[in-house]
Amino acid sequence: MAANLDGQLVVAISSRALFDFEEENRVFESGHAQEPAAGAKKDAAYMKLQLDRLDVPAKPGVAFSLVKKLLAFNDAPEVQIEAGSPAPSQPTPRQRVEVVILSRNDPVSGMRVFRSAQHYGLKIERGTFNRGEAPWRYLKPLHANLFLSAHLSDVRDALAAGVPAAQVYPHSARASEAHPHEVRIAFDGDAVLFSDEAERVFQAQGLSAFQQHERDKAAQPLLAGPFKPLLEALHRLQQAGTSRMRIRTALVTARSAPAHERAIRTLMDWNIEVDEAMFLGGLAKGEFLREFEPDFFFDDQTGHVDAAARHVPSGHVASGVSNQLS
Repeated sequence: MAANLDGQLVVAISSRALFDFEEENRVFESGHAQEPAAGAKKDAAYMKLQLDRLDVPAKPGVAFSLVKKLLAFNDAPEVQIEAGSPAPSQPTPRQRVEVVILSRNDPVSGMRVFRSAQHYGLKIERGTFNRGEAPWRYLKPLHANLFLSAHLSDVRDALAAGVPAAQVYPHSARASEAHPHEVRIAFDGDAVLFSDEAERVFQAQGLSAFQQHERDKAAQPLLAGPFKPLLEALHRLQQAGTSRMRIRTALVTARSAPAHERAIRTLMDWNIEVDEAMFLGGLAKGEFLREFEPDFFFDDQTGHVDAAARHVPSGHVASGVSNQLS
């Protein structure tokens, strides 16, 4: 019987999102910039560098903490043994999360990716290495709940295919180590968790019209944004969680009262709870995120991502009116 990933939260991630391959990537980009260069010769220096470093574990990348903590949900549950009761057999770990590498790397470089994962105790067994070709097309057979990549074009294609996806900012601050048993994820609202309906009103007519629009429609739930499926999957994972790991989510939005009510009512209509909601009314999000200490933050506006990346791991969700290609 063929293996399947049914019922699991599936995270697809590029090698540069998981590990710090920025030095190696500069070698790769240098090879492609040289002229004339043809075919496989373009990445020869990059491949040699990765092969030379095969036994040197890559440093953790921007999404490393998120992946490590999510994989911890696969640990066997703790078992309480009452006095006088026979010891139970060792419980079988339940596979709740699957992480798959989807990489533009070549297969030779893929060996280092897997070895690095093994070095850090990350149980990652599946991956595709496509030597420069876009890997997003494999998201559909994976039924992925999230795709993280450093390539904006791959992220756009994944979002167009209906998969929650974000372009990681490799130079983001790394995640805090203060919450080892808690996966902390922060989301922007409009064009991320919710549709960009309200954002379009704001950009076309200004703040007053936006506030009135949201006041008038406070009881009408917003349509789903690209990351609603991920929030739902995280909610299911939390419900089936372990005694060792939990998930803490935050909505971090530029909305303020009275526009807060529609956002809250939308989540209630979806029967999904978030642990924190920050209605910042246009205040910079970075310092608030620094205090929340997420393992990852998702936003559709590059200005917010740039500012947040100075404090926390951050990614750009290239969706909605703010990301329309001209």
